[in-house]
Formats: sequence, C-alpha cells, structure tokens
Amino acid sequence: MNSKLKDDHTDHLFEAILTLNSVEECYKFFEDLCTVPELKAMSQRFEVAKMLSDKQVYSEIVKKTGASTATISRVNRSLIYGSDGYEMVFKRTEKGKE
Repeated sequence: MNSKLKDDHTDHLFEAILTLNSVEECYKFFEDLCTVPELKAMSQRFEVAKMLSDKQVYSEIVKKTGASTATISRVNRSLIYGSDGYEMVFKRTEKGKE
C-alpha cells in the first residue's frame, strides 16, 4: 500500500464505497462525488488496464478507448510495478461472471 495515499480521509472514502450494493448505487454516488471528466478518465484507465492485461496492443487500445499513448503507458506501469489492485479486481470480476 502506498503510504502517501493512506490517511483518515481516504479511509473514510473507501469505507463509503464499500457500502455500495449495486451498479446503480455506484452511479448515484460517483455522479455526486466526481465530475463527468474525472469519472470518464477513471473508467477509461480501467478499460485500458483490462485490455493490457488481455495482451492487446497499444494501437488497438487507442482505437477502442481513445486513450492517449501516455495514459496507456501510465496504466501499463501500474500493472507492472503497482500494487496488483487491477489484477485483484479482474480476478474477482471474472469469478463473479462464472
């Protein structure tokens, strides 16, 4: 865990997110919490991470998501050197689909 992120405010936010029970509740909460561009940026990065995890190439990711190569590179660094949060969520969402 990145100690630069860890504080009471962030804990409180994450605890609030953990209370959400449906996609509809997530839409309501995140629409209030984030601007449209912030939410679009987060969802784009998540989609890029999934595509990179599935071994898709940058040119295909750019075409499908509209993400810049800089964004794709940043997400790729997170996949390689990050906290494995993306992979944890990918595995859990795959299990949920079975």
